Amino acid sequence: MNESIRAREVRAVFPDGTAEVMPTSAALRRAQELGLDLVLVSPTAVPPVAKAVDFGHYQYDQKKKQHDARKKQHVVQVKELKFRPNTGGHDYDFKMKNAIRFLQEGNRVKAVVQFRGREIAHADLGKKLLMRFGNDLTQYGSVEGAPRLEGRNAHILISPVKAAGKPGEKPPSAPVGSAPASASGAPAGPGTPQHP
Repeated sequence: MNESIRAREVRAVFPDGTAEVMPTSAALRRAQELGLDLVLVSPTAVPPVAKAVDFGHYQYDQKKKQHDARKKQHVVQVKELKFRPNTGGHDYDFKMKNAIRFLQEGNRVKAVVQFRGREIAHADLGKKLLMRFGNDLTQYGSVEGAPRLEGRNAHILISPVKAAGKPGEKPPSAPVGSAPASASGAPAGPGTPQHP
């Protein structure tokens, strides 16, 4: 800025729109006559580009542009949903709705099945639950690989699909006439009303 510009000559840009190559001292003198500062805008250009501006206003504009650029960025987060091998139907549906919302917001979903005690002997149940979860979300996201078992946890990662519905849209409902299913996939018990 002003006297700190080391180049011998610059392409000076003035508020009236004129741009000309001139010695730095002449460009600085003309900017001071206008009551402005000479600010180096593009130091790597040949010759460097300097602009006659009000430096305080210039700084304010730069900060505002940076703030707007940060505001438009979307940081992808990994949202984790935890299951147990014997997770019930309502809990499963609740977690699936949350997963749909997360995917529609553009976040990745990590579904984890935690095994406690002797449940680890039935790791296949957890993997089946994760596969079912991944298949139920194919409209909203794509599964990254098969379920992996690490220690006492099995997990899968689901990335959002670009054409996923907008937040607030309802997920597709089951067709009328289908019997509600329990977590194991069997039809509901005798006390549950079934539609014809």
